[in-house]
Amino acid sequence: MTDLVDRTVAALRAEHDLLVTLLPNLADDQLTLPSGADGWTVAQVLSHLGSAAEILRKPIARAVGEAVDDEDNQDVWARWDSSTPVDQVAGFVEHDRRYLETAESLTPEQRAATTVDLGFLPEPVPVQVALAMRLNEVANHSWDVRVALDPGAEVTEQSAGVLIELFAGPIGFLLGFSGKADAVASPVRLAVPGGGVVVEDSVGVVTSLADPTATLHGPAGSVVRLLSGRLKAPYDQAVTVEGNVGLDDLRAVFPGY
Repeated sequence: MTDLVDRTVAALRAEHDLLVTLLPNLADDQLTLPSGADGWTVAQVLSHLGSAAEILRKPIARAVGEAVDDEDNQDVWARWDSSTPVDQVAGFVEHDRRYLETAESLTPEQRAATTVDLGFLPEPVPVQVALAMRLNEVANHSWDVRVALDPGAEVTEQSAGVLIELFAGPIGFLLGFSGKADAVASPVRLAVPGGGVVVEDSVGVVTSLADPTATLHGPAGSVVRLLSGRLKAPYDQAVTVEGNVGLDDLRAVFPGY
């Protein structure tokens, strides 16, 4: 299990480095471009990621003995929302860096045994779950930012590979909230790069799939975007689906969040 934690942290680092390399080259007017997230600009996506990094670092740090402040989440969000686009970008870089420093500093023992009270789940979760949920958020929102500048952008192969494994394991429960199994008339066993998506009485991801009823052809990152409701026009040109389900059917199963 610690190997999966290690790869999750490595993917978070790669996502951070990718954005930090990109952001200094953006003009101020590019920060207000529409992003891949409906209704949000590039800067607003980065503000969301930055405020989440600030908030979600604290329970991990607290779980390993660091003293952290208890600023109310509403106050954190208000502070970020009142910032200028330039300051939102700078804040993202700073707070995502701090989140990563905390994650990367976890010892092998802490990665294996630490539980984290995130505050919005019924009970504390393994640190793997906390990190995995952050990677899912970062990978999708990184795409939101990058696709505003490059319509051919995709979720990275590194993040996609790790996330498919994570959805098949420790964060599969999220699909119980976001997936709509009753949106299709018959069971679907969809072969995808890196595994499969099964839609029967519930929705799940597996790392291997026998006897598929349909196949998704496209990059691994498109699977991550499918699960988050981002596999939509005009960003679906590299994806085709054949079998007992179509892309529109899959969009109904995964309407997004």
